[in-house]
Amino acid sequence: MDVETTALEGVLLFRPRPFRDDRGFFSRTYDDAVAQHWGITRADYVQDSQSRSGHGVLRGLHGRNHGGEGKIIRVAHGAAHLVVVDGRLESPTLGRHVAVRLDDRDLVSIRVPRRMLVGFQVVGEVADVCYAIDRVHDPIQAVSVHWADPDLGVDWPMPPSDTSERDRVAPSWADYLRTLDGAPVEVPSTRDGGRR
Repeated sequence: MDVETTALEGVLLFRPRPFRDDRGFFSRTYDDAVAQHWGITRADYVQDSQSRSGHGVLRGLHGRNHGGEGKIIRVAHGAAHLVVVDGRLESPTLGRHVAVRLDDRDLVSIRVPRRMLVGFQVVGEVADVCYAIDRVHDPIQAVSVHWADPDLGVDWPMPPSDTSERDRVAPSWADYLRTLDGAPVEVPSTRDGGRR
């Protein structure tokens, strides 16, 4: 399994090497020795979840307050365009994002540290997205930022076929930052080169 760093510190891509033959494939989706080398302990992830969405559905951008939650995300079936936005106030890449395709062909998974925002759009017919999270899920602590906020400059693959009501009325990036302790007086814009 190969590991790639990204432009956001701590956001890692795990690229397995599937064995394929006429029957299909076999692949490792997690390797504790590799993860530990990168400071990740599987025992820290206390819940696994799975969502299924149809073509064009967009979910996000979602996070969690009170310290956030770390995730390891992969697509078990189908394909999705996944975006991670840096929400760490002390980070030099605050407000920047990385985008990656997760699918059932390459079987890449992504490690997302705490205090990040995550969203995805289904680019295949369907996508089963699997999450391991490092805190027990509590919907009361959920936070979101509007997926089309111009200050973030995220380029989604297509107009969404559907979103939740929560995502349709999500606050702006600027409003989200103002809710955080120690938020900057002036909200950083990433319109000129948001993705790195």
